[in-house]
Amino acid sequence: MPFIPNSWIKDEMLKEMGLKSVDELFSDIPESIRINDLNLPDGLSEDEVVKLIDGISRKNKPFPEFLSFAGGGIKPHYIPSAVRHILLRSEFYTSYTPYQPEASQGFLQAMFEYQSVIAELTGMDVANCSLYDMSTSLGEAVRMSIRINGRRRILIPRNISWERKSVLKNYIAGLDAEIVEIEYDKKTGKMSLDDLADKIDNETSCVYIENPNYFGIFEDDVDEISEVVHKKDALMIVGVDLLSLAIAKPPGEYGGDIVISEGRTYGTPMNFGGSSLGIFACKKRFIRNIPGRIIGMTHDIDGNRAFCMTLQTREQHIRRQKATSNICTNENLNALATLVYISLLGSEGLVKLAKKNMENARKLYESLISLPWFKPVFSSSFFNEFVLMSTQDVFYMNRELLKKDIMAGLPLEKEFPELEKCMLFGITELYDENDIAKLISAIKEVYHV
Repeated sequence: MPFIPNSWIKDEMLKEMGLKSVDELFSDIPESIRINDLNLPDGLSEDEVVKLIDGISRKNKPFPEFLSFAGGGIKPHYIPSAVRHILLRSEFYTSYTPYQPEASQGFLQAMFEYQSVIAELTGMDVANCSLYDMSTSLGEAVRMSIRINGRRRILIPRNISWERKSVLKNYIAGLDAEIVEIEYDKKTGKMSLDDLADKIDNETSCVYIENPNYFGIFEDDVDEISEVVHKKDALMIVGVDLLSLAIAKPPGEYGGDIVISEGRTYGTPMNFGGSSLGIFACKKRFIRNIPGRIIGMTHDIDGNRAFCMTLQTREQHIRRQKATSNICTNENLNALATLVYISLLGSEGLVKLAKKNMENARKLYESLISLPWFKPVFSSSFFNEFVLMSTQDVFYMNRELLKKDIMAGLPLEKEFPELEKCMLFGITELYDENDIAKLISAIKEVYHV
């Protein structure tokens, strides 16, 4: 029987609309795309569902049981146990949107501190309290630049991940905007300054760069890039690896107008997928165009320090035509995890961690190029990811290594046909020399050495 007896209501509604049946209500849907039912199995009991899901989950192998040296995505970082302990406190874990500041001072202060940390790391004046992930942050940043200057030409590097490129295209659909890709230098792997100079014009709204870029390479020509961009009065959007900012010059020091990043794994486990954290910061003069929420510090009626949502320019709160974003939630819990993670490490800990990532990447790099099947592709400095070319079939290599619970580098030729037999490797502080030795030994076994 229906959950709520409402057949008489349906009849009244149909009569009011001048219809005879529910099917007639959907008559506008073409016959060619209608379906009678869904090809789904019968329902299961709770214990049957648990058994089924448990069986599926057992096929997964977590790190370090399964070693992955693939770059271009999330990688494992050690998360201090205190992070999870604080996150599981009921005051934080059950918090959603702190609409009532009088009841949410603790969480509001935590988000204020998160914004302060992100602003300091990026060298920006202000940060919001998070978006979904780096891809949506890029989409929001580009839309923000269009709101600021009204231009419709968007320049992005050719060498960014296909996921971010795809999300960006979806985000600007309907805006009559044009995406133009800037080539990378085939020797260095960095953005081509000549191609940038050729393609930027007075209709360019913004130029997006990544530092380090998708190939793991530091763009050390950022000052020159910034000069080219700002000569055309365009905005410079910079995508960064949050950890690299512990040892690299922040975008605020080389002309970045908007900075985005991925906060995933800096406080949040990989979890075979799941929620992420989009980091977003900008210069103060653009604050009225920033998407998402901003927490500010103020005083209550008694003069005591207090925190509140200063800006919340989404469509639920203001007139739709004035909203800066239609994102209706954020990633407060993951933002809190990142705040606790960074606070526990402190500035010295972050520097030490970033250096360890670079050292491990260099060890992996040297170990791989010592083999006869790998050679360098680019000549530039890299952070904790790098590209190597193999003399062998990289897909065969990965298939064989998977049998040994190891994933080597990410093959690049599907995204970049000119990089045939090239692989993007990545590593973090959690790998040691034994892990690298295990990879090298496994590769030798694949080729019967």
